[in-house]
Amino acid sequence: MQLHLVVNTFGTNLARRYGEKIYKLTLHGGFSCPNRTGELGKGGCTFCNVASIIDESIQVKSIAEQLQHQAIQMKKSKRYLAYFQAYTSTYAEVAILRKMYEEALQNADIVGLCVGTRPDCVPDEALALLAQYQDQGYEVWLELGLQSANNKTLHEINRGHTYEQYHETTVKARKLGIKVCSHLIIGLPKETKQDCFTTLNKVLETGVDGLKLHPLHIVEGSIMAKAWRAGRQSVLTLDEYVDIAGDLIRHTPKDVQFHRISANARKPTLLAPDWCANHWESMNAVDHNLRQFGVQGSALGDPYCFIE
Repeated sequence: MQLHLVVNTFGTNLARRYGEKIYKLTLHGGFSCPNRTGELGKGGCTFCNVASIIDESIQVKSIAEQLQHQAIQMKKSKRYLAYFQAYTSTYAEVAILRKMYEEALQNADIVGLCVGTRPDCVPDEALALLAQYQDQGYEVWLELGLQSANNKTLHEINRGHTYEQYHETTVKARKLGIKVCSHLIIGLPKETKQDCFTTLNKVLETGVDGLKLHPLHIVEGSIMAKAWRAGRQSVLTLDEYVDIAGDLIRHTPKDVQFHRISANARKPTLLAPDWCANHWESMNAVDHNLRQFGVQGSALGDPYCFIE
């Protein structure tokens, strides 16, 4: 598989600009989420169990210790991005954020930050802090978990924020020069392929620098797991996911970087669909779809073309 030939991938873009492979080191800052603490709601998003994507035991280690541990495991690169992934990584006083971010940036092998968060939890002070690092020459990405631009869907999955809040945060961040990557889930309850296109179009109209596509998957410990077991929540087949993801990518301008075109979870935490246990299966399937029906941007009449 050579996905970079048909998609403007984040990894290829980084390698071109830095002259070598740059990998993400996943960090847990010990943050929580206002949708779990009771500030906005309780129970969190209905699909969420963060243990399915990150080992929560690492949060007992300092940021420096986590970076060292992750780098030893990676063994693929000499330079990295520090990725604050778990929960809401701007959900703290700015002094605490500064301490954590700068502990990561003190490592000479770190070229920048990726900060995953909610669009309603990014105060102006946090944006100003990230803009400072951007101005200092670091690679800085604000990763916003939008999931859907449909406010009814957001209410259904207990997100606790609206599309309008995403729009406001994105506009503010990009005005400061901070690159924004939007996370979108394909296969959310009651959503159709057209709903996915509506979300993509709204995100593109707002302005975005990167995208992550995720298939909805049901994980143990989530609220949605109960609905799935009761037969009230379906999941997409691999063919259905590939059909939607492929078309979304074809309708995405060639300059938007894809940080991810699929996602997986580990068994036994993963309940469904089974194909989400094999990351390469879905990646290969999307790659094949793009080669067969058109590359990124081709539906817009301006296809992506890989340049060495």
